[in-house]
Amino acid sequence: MEGGGAQYNPRTVEEVFRDFKGRRAGMIKALTTDVEEFYQQCDPEKENLCLYGFPSEQWEVNLPAEEVPPELPEPALGINFARDGMQEKDWLSLVAVHSDAWLLSVAFYFGARFGFDKADRKRLFNMINDLPTIFEVVTGTAKKQTKEKSSVSNHSSNKSKSNSKARESLAKYPKASQPKDEEEGLEEDEEEHGETLCGACGENYASDEFWICCDVCEKWFHGKCVKITPARAEHIKQYKCPSCSNKRARP
Repeated sequence: MEGGGAQYNPRTVEEVFRDFKGRRAGMIKALTTDVEEFYQQCDPEKENLCLYGFPSEQWEVNLPAEEVPPELPEPALGINFARDGMQEKDWLSLVAVHSDAWLLSVAFYFGARFGFDKADRKRLFNMINDLPTIFEVVTGTAKKQTKEKSSVSNHSSNKSKSNSKARESLAKYPKASQPKDEEEGLEEDEEEHGETLCGACGENYASDEFWICCDVCEKWFHGKCVKITPARAEHIKQYKCPSCSNKRARP
């Protein structure tokens, strides 16, 4: 598979984990911010198609590798055939589950190939397990789990209602630029929402980065992931993420 990592062989736990994260980021992109393009490429009229994620954080829909056995484990075949036979949300969730399985198989293929021992395999799994799965990112399960955890430490009755706007405002500016009397509130906000995940890349919330919330699906995104700047956000009355915008546009 050209570009699929056949010529790239990570040999340490850290290198395999970086490979895993890159492929994972590419596949999350396909199923979230690039979902319209991904949907169009998965034409049921075509032959068996697979979704590939690459270490470079790119993705590709293509036919399976021709060589037998393949250089790397192959993703699920024929994801395009089910596209029009089920609800889009369910179809994307199904692709996400198979993508999670493929990522694990690739990671532990490298582990077996380069002789990882029990301790290495356990360390690799723990590093992978600290990240939400693609399925959790795509379905919003990761966000729900974060909300449940943060609600335990929520001492303000008004905070849940004003949370999204306040957090967006705080996220626009680094902590250093906040007046001293606002720093405590910012620290509380970061502590409460530190486990919130970007709907595009799956990475954690950070107070020194600009974030924006979709008013439709209520998922949070790094501004850089959805190409929205703080200046542009000031003029947006109701923000729709790429996925929600595409769903509305599609007949």
